[in-house]
Amino acid sequence: MSAEPVGAAADLRVDQVTLTVIDNYLATTCREMGLAMMRTAYSPMFNESLDFSCVLFDKHGRMIAQAEFCPSQIGTIKFTVEWMIDELGADVYQPGDVIVMNDPYRGSGHIPEHTLLKAVFHEGEIVAFVANCAHLAEPGAKAPGGLAGDATDIFQEGLRLPPLWLQRQGVNQEDIWKIIFANHRTPKVTYGDLMAMIGSLTVAERRLTSLIDTYGLDVFHTATEDLIRIAERRMAEEISKIPDGEYSFSDVIEDDGVVEGDYTIRCDVVVDGDAVTCDFTGSSAQAAGPMNATYAVTASAVYNAFLHITDPTIPRNQGCYRPINIVAPPGTIVNCEFPAALVGGNTEVSPRITDIIFGALADALPDRIPASLGGTSCCFLFGGAHPDTGELYSHFHFEGIGWGGRPDKDGNSQIIVINGNCRNTPVEVFESRYPIRVESYRLLEDSGGAGRNRGGLGMERILTIDADEITVSALFNRMTVDPFGLHGGQPGRNSGIYMRPAGAREWQTFSEAFGTMSPSKFSNVVLRRGDQVKLVAPGGGGLGDPLEREPERVLADVAEGLVTPAAALDSYGLEVARANGSWSVVGAPGRTER
Repeated sequence: MSAEPVGAAADLRVDQVTLTVIDNYLATTCREMGLAMMRTAYSPMFNESLDFSCVLFDKHGRMIAQAEFCPSQIGTIKFTVEWMIDELGADVYQPGDVIVMNDPYRGSGHIPEHTLLKAVFHEGEIVAFVANCAHLAEPGAKAPGGLAGDATDIFQEGLRLPPLWLQRQGVNQEDIWKIIFANHRTPKVTYGDLMAMIGSLTVAERRLTSLIDTYGLDVFHTATEDLIRIAERRMAEEISKIPDGEYSFSDVIEDDGVVEGDYTIRCDVVVDGDAVTCDFTGSSAQAAGPMNATYAVTASAVYNAFLHITDPTIPRNQGCYRPINIVAPPGTIVNCEFPAALVGGNTEVSPRITDIIFGALADALPDRIPASLGGTSCCFLFGGAHPDTGELYSHFHFEGIGWGGRPDKDGNSQIIVINGNCRNTPVEVFESRYPIRVESYRLLEDSGGAGRNRGGLGMERILTIDADEITVSALFNRMTVDPFGLHGGQPGRNSGIYMRPAGAREWQTFSEAFGTMSPSKFSNVVLRRGDQVKLVAPGGGGLGDPLEREPERVLADVAEGLVTPAAALDSYGLEVARANGSWSVVGAPGRTER
């Protein structure tokens, strides 16, 4: 997978302008692939949530370009495509072939994420590969939507597909499609989404063919080699700016949906010149439930952390990752072994790992590292038979969270978790597609951790069931463990998922109402018409001493409803009052005492 150019291409030189044009062209091609998927897909997961990624590879299977889609998928697809090419061999592909694979134990993130791969030919030879990875709304698991919070092995998490031909020379392989349809609750949606993915590969194939026709094959190969080397050199230069040393941090996954107890994730970040090693030795053994990550997911989370704190203009290709090394002992929560359940690794463990890298480097890079983000995808899954049509439906809903306070500003509020870069489903689409009514949807005051720079706010959403019955599942984290603050900042508010039976007044956890082992991770709970669900997304941690926050910023937060007067006093030491339509400081007892 690391072959170097030979022959005429090895001696060719491509000027800087042409390199820049080709790099931008490749990234734009990935964006166009995403637009094609968004506009032609059937499910809100694609056309609203944008839970997919589009990537280009050279003929050796090395990533040469990506677009700004889902970081967790962009990180894992490097391993997925390498596995697909190695397992089948590079000589089996014909023009028009499309390969599908979603097996996490072959490098994928988790079962709902399906990767499609297509070879690009020029004059009868493979010159590149185009690929996309997308989260299908229904993977055929034991629970609708696939994210069963109490799964105990991989077989409960959906239909696993090794590398298989979805199309041969442009023709659908009906036997494979029939197997998929027979296992998915919503085959029409699956068909539409997979065809949207195939269409986006065609877009990329045409764009690459046009590029090669314009510049020639030798220039294309040389330019992509140069771009990989440039990305490697520039990432190494960024790492060399971090002081040499060993930096450690740990955090916990609060439970795994199956047994009680925390799971520790520990990382020693060793910076040595222009390379870094992230060593997860000391992390807990793999979980009994689905809160496990594969090596690919762990590596992806580490890459994500370093891409966030280094120069964003570095070309995003294989070279970015070469100076970053990952040690993840097999059989642990960060590198689970078959047949462990693992669907939560990509949604919950991944953002925790990125946060842990940030925590480890907080003192080494105080001008770059933010406090903890909410750190959960707030996964809420549901399905059933639609009362208007009788057809089965299945949906994966996630929420934004508060991000941590940053060295130079407050954290963002209600933004999707750091490994996602997706959007949640708009209320109008939500209610028109599914028998659930959104009663309220708001930012939660005081949910962002107090600090010199405040953590972003989480949110609250209340849903009412509008069908005779609906089956729900959940996979949350941070319900009992706080999102941490940094440098004296306070933690963000926790997440939560609660239910209220029709006609009742009090909210209950699902453990209280249905006896689930975990209040935040469960599957296949049946709710009935009029029952309500409350989703609470956590806030981000604060950064810096809250008493150093300028009074005018605290007043602005109070005026906007982000911070209550009580919290202004308790956390920021300021007594505020409203007169003549505006807020003012009437005392500073907390700061005076200090």
